[in-house]
Amino acid sequence: MAFYRQAGNIPPKRHTQHRDENGQLYFEELMGEEGFSSDSSLLYHRHIPSAIVDATVWELPDQATTPNHPLSPRHLKLHDLFPESVWADTDVVTGRRLILGNGDVRISYVVAGKESPLYRNALGDEMVYVESGSATVETVFGALEAKQGDYVLIPMSTTHRWIPTGPEPLRAYAIEANSHLVPPKRYLSRFGQLLEHAPYCERDLHGPGETLQAEGTDVEVLVKHRTSHGIVGTRMLYANHPFDVIGWDGCLYPYTFNISDYEPITGRVHQPPPAHQAFEGNNFVICNFVPRKVDYHPLSIPVPYYHSNVDSDEIMFYCGGDYEARKGSGIGQGSISVHPGGHAHGPQPGAYERSIGAEFFDELAVMVDTFRPLELGEGALACEDRNYAWTWAGRGPAQ
Repeated sequence: MAFYRQAGNIPPKRHTQHRDENGQLYFEELMGEEGFSSDSSLLYHRHIPSAIVDATVWELPDQATTPNHPLSPRHLKLHDLFPESVWADTDVVTGRRLILGNGDVRISYVVAGKESPLYRNALGDEMVYVESGSATVETVFGALEAKQGDYVLIPMSTTHRWIPTGPEPLRAYAIEANSHLVPPKRYLSRFGQLLEHAPYCERDLHGPGETLQAEGTDVEVLVKHRTSHGIVGTRMLYANHPFDVIGWDGCLYPYTFNISDYEPITGRVHQPPPAHQAFEGNNFVICNFVPRKVDYHPLSIPVPYYHSNVDSDEIMFYCGGDYEARKGSGIGQGSISVHPGGHAHGPQPGAYERSIGAEFFDELAVMVDTFRPLELGEGALACEDRNYAWTWAGRGPAQ
């Protein structure tokens, strides 16, 4: 988004000589989107940023997906995927388990206790939601401090690594786009400023501080990218450490945004999901369901009405509070519900009536709506509650 920042040592004029105290030139790198026609930043390196000395195959974790067929709503219990005996030796990058994916977006989950390798996603932007724990995210632009409730936006091809901090593991819900992730256009002025009716503003976006000055030679960076055969990985060995930037400026950089800074939009009657939207990518959106006052029409029914997402799959990650509409379904903290296009869904039995007269919902969830069908990753197949689809009827096919 067009929100200018600068850090460190930059020259007064772009694309001009910039030298250190010994007269040595710094190397200017333009990092830009959509081929010089969208947001960009200029970074000034002590070493040539393209100098690699080796490239070998990085075998990615299982990226295979299985169609949601026969069509069914699903409940996935993510906390079952990483027992304590596993997460201590797991990192946020290589330890991700694929939950859902299609050609536009992949959703993964990880519980991590150790530092990740240096990593770059060359497929699209990443939006990583911190369910619990904390981390320092070191990037080529500088460091970010991430805590519970933070979204961490990592622009496409940004070299970075995750370092968990604190006594508890880092639980991270990773949304990997095949595009860029931006605020909805209706929240932006024609010049790119967040408008008064937007549920957050530029003050809520926290970019990196001082630049990092790491030393090292023959430094490995894991790169996720695409070939005609699908998503693959490469281990690139750089002649010098990529965290050698002495200054940068521009409108493209990583940032954090805490879900508690999202101001919910409410009304007299139940508001549809677009009222909860926070970000969008190509063919999908990200929405926040946060603690809020609910409908104040005297005859309102505060929980959602039953609805058919005829053009989209609806994915809810339940990350806090008490989700009124799902009581009785088995869904709780760390659950994902998958409500696919072609199937009507809504509150569990009894929730419709119980919600009448409610004035406040204490719930926290991250929703991803996609406009192409999602398929199930290996992580989803490993943690599914297979009774969920029948909870509205109270009985399943064997009864």
